[in-house]
Amino acid sequence: MIEVSINGEPRKLAAGTTVAGLLAELALPGDKVAVERNLEIVPRSTFAQVALAQGDRLEIVHFVGGGQDDDGWEVAGRKFTSRLIVGTGKYKDYATNAAAVVASGAEIVTVAVRRVNVTDRGAPMLTDFIDPTQFTYLPNTAGCFTADDAIRTLRLAREAGGWNLVKLEVLGEARTLYPDMAETLKATEVLVKEGFDVMVYCADDPIAAKKLEDLGACAIMPLGSLIGSGLGIQNPVTIRMIIEGAKVPVLVDAGVGTASDAAAAMELGCAGVLMNTAIAEAKDPLLMARAMKLAVESGRLAYRAGRMAKRRYADPSSPLAGLI
Repeated sequence: MIEVSINGEPRKLAAGTTVAGLLAELALPGDKVAVERNLEIVPRSTFAQVALAQGDRLEIVHFVGGGQDDDGWEVAGRKFTSRLIVGTGKYKDYATNAAAVVASGAEIVTVAVRRVNVTDRGAPMLTDFIDPTQFTYLPNTAGCFTADDAIRTLRLAREAGGWNLVKLEVLGEARTLYPDMAETLKATEVLVKEGFDVMVYCADDPIAAKKLEDLGACAIMPLGSLIGSGLGIQNPVTIRMIIEGAKVPVLVDAGVGTASDAAAAMELGCAGVLMNTAIAEAKDPLLMARAMKLAVESGRLAYRAGRMAKRRYADPSSPLAGLI
């Protein structure tokens, strides 16, 4: 097998696969697309002769209406344009939270499941500010330390709002909020069997990530660093390994502190980034939300473009021939 990049996404192919063979595998008509291989156009007449090699970078394009760059992503059969998911905790008020969501361009917001305030029936509710018909609510299990508590919480969430797409997190202890992977795996198995589409917060461990996918998780969400720490991505190598081994979306969840952290996650090839504290605790949450939106978009573009190779020594940009 060889691994190539197709429109910015890694894909494994049988050795010896030709451009024509790839198009057939993708069910794409050869007479209606253009193919670029390593920045050079492949003439249509040679599709059947050009064999692909390890590391080839391919762009396959066709004509679409309008001029919008359709680089959305999909999870559990749902399609989204924004690759930024934002939380709804730690804001000074719901109004600021709602404004930050709009500034971020996010289409998905995570929501915690908590008891109704029965003593103050007039207390504001999140749904009064962030319309669940306009944004996709992603109920999560924040604060759960056992599989049973997480399962119970998401069953209540589905009953309250009819949501099947959920975010599972089962924490190991309060100081680090690091995931308890044994309990996480247990909860994932039960929830998938009950028909939930489970996006799972997990350790940055390729083996654990693969087990979650095998159990039916619809997205893998390794932590960049500890929840709320703002330390950025501590283990980019293992996150890259998770991405390379996954057939479902991989999103960095937790630890993002500033825009460069979000861009770094996207440059690794993540499908998206989830954050809360980085925006909510910024001195200007709305400005930071905007910065995160641009960082995610920029990081995604950089990943699709393919960065230059790193070199041990300098390489002059200007030609030396004809030097005076």
